[in-house]
Amino acid sequence: MNIKILGPGCAKCGKTEKIVREAVEAAGIEANVEKVTDMMEIAGYKVFSTPAVVVDGEVKLSGKVPKKKDVLGWIAK
Repeated sequence: MNIKILGPGCAKCGKTEKIVREAVEAAGIEANVEKVTDMMEIAGYKVFSTPAVVVDGEVKLSGKVPKKKDVLGWIAK
């Protein structure tokens, strides 16, 4: 599983990364969690409001910090 947190590095982006990493650990799954700060790459996902979370190429959330339970739902197999 590949998870990307899209954002320029703001406080909300950092909080989103923390929540995603906690959810991955709680789910006990193998996942590559990557922080993307390049605005051109972020725009490639058609995301114009950050933070955003992308799971296996699909944008799951944009413009707000996710709840841990939401992330767990996205990564459940």
